[in-house]
Amino acid sequence: MNMKRLIPKITALLIIFILASFTSKAQQFTPNTEIGLLLGGSYYLGDLNKVHFYQPLPTAGLIIRKNRDKRFVYKAEVMYINLRSDERESNDSIANNRGLHFRSPVYEVSGQLEFNFLPYQPGNPLYTWTPFIYTGVSLFGFNPQAENSAGEWVDLQELGTEGQGSVEFKDRKSYSLIQFSIPMGGGVKIAVNESFSIILEYSARKTFTDYLDDVSTTFVGDKTIAGGYPTDMSNMSVEMSDPEGTHVNGDQRGNPDKKDWYSFAGITLSFKLKNNTKGCDY
Repeated sequence: MNMKRLIPKITALLIIFILASFTSKAQQFTPNTEIGLLLGGSYYLGDLNKVHFYQPLPTAGLIIRKNRDKRFVYKAEVMYINLRSDERESNDSIANNRGLHFRSPVYEVSGQLEFNFLPYQPGNPLYTWTPFIYTGVSLFGFNPQAENSAGEWVDLQELGTEGQGSVEFKDRKSYSLIQFSIPMGGGVKIAVNESFSIILEYSARKTFTDYLDDVSTTFVGDKTIAGGYPTDMSNMSVEMSDPEGTHVNGDQRGNPDKKDWYSFAGITLSFKLKNNTKGCDY
């Protein structure tokens, strides 16, 4: 056999083997961590609003993702969310007559599990984008406020606007300002390059409280009796309970059978942290 002809063939086979081995290793996934900044808009759904994306306010969050493989991601998230609704701005006659309104910051921490519908691996040209979904559990704090006749914003929970804590309404307990929620959402991830991704998402939070807006049951005022309100309700409580002064005891103020939700849509700029791992490191 002519060695001069055999050597180029062996060389070519070695090159092909080396390239195939490199490609195989390059396609292996190394777990990695990303940190991202989310900016977007948030809104609330409940007794004072039933329309998606109505009266949105800015929201922001800090997100850490641990990419376990091309499909599954562990995520920790800290969010600052703003919620509001104002029936004084409504064209609905019933809502306008009720005249209730609120605003509340929401501070949330959550742990989540994401699932990528397509294999996703920034730096690998085969896997540069994917739709995804996620769920998990969140702990959040809130504090509904309303504007009184003097133009001052006052905390509503401590006022007991629906008779909480009063002698006449012993069955109505004050609600907690710390609650759990279930985050549910999804979106699209796009790898701009090996270390930077853009993530578009929408999320809804199912809560287990009906008091994000301080509205849940019935009005407690009764203009047919002396005083009109429970004796241990302050003047500020009375004003914030029925700012228009148009309702009496038993009139519907909210629906306790339907819990409140809050949602947001946003864009995340996500950066991969450098990993101190051996081998191929995308």
